[in-house]
Amino acid sequence: MSRVLKTVLIVAALAFPALGWAQGKIAVVNVEQAILQTDYAQKRLGEERDRVEYKSDKDEFDRLKEEFDSLVQEFQKDAAVMSQEQQLAARKRLASKQADLEHVAGKLQTTEQEVGQALLQEMSPKVQEVLQELIASEGIGLLLQRGSVIHADAGYSITAKVTDKLNQAFAN
Repeated sequence: MSRVLKTVLIVAALAFPALGWAQGKIAVVNVEQAILQTDYAQKRLGEERDRVEYKSDKDEFDRLKEEFDSLVQEFQKDAAVMSQEQQLAARKRLASKQADLEHVAGKLQTTEQEVGQALLQEMSPKVQEVLQELIASEGIGLLLQRGSVIHADAGYSITAKVTDKLNQAFAN
């Protein structure tokens, strides 16, 4: 390779990192996590969990989970001495209890997701303001949503900073 070509390649290799820094730093954010970790969101989720309907579903979930676990232990203990018909009946009871458990768990999850979606919509304008503020103050040239990134060291994340600024904004 000619000496000139080597020099050009070395200069180019050294220049690329400098060009990247000149355009700003890279950061990642998990907007949903930032919102849901705010004091305001935790208060709203707590209020939902204190509602009678939610508590009733949660109590039913806990009861069904206990019954399911008990049936599993009983089946594991007695399976060796059970007849085929008894095993089949026990498996049907387990499947039925599991279906009931999944149904109630789905209701609880749906309720929490609805509250989460409402919070995301409600807080979205403020999140945009906070993000713009952080982009400007920290010189961020590229901001990526955490879910679309395969790997990022914790030092790249501004999620906690977004949560802190949202806590300040919603405390007023």
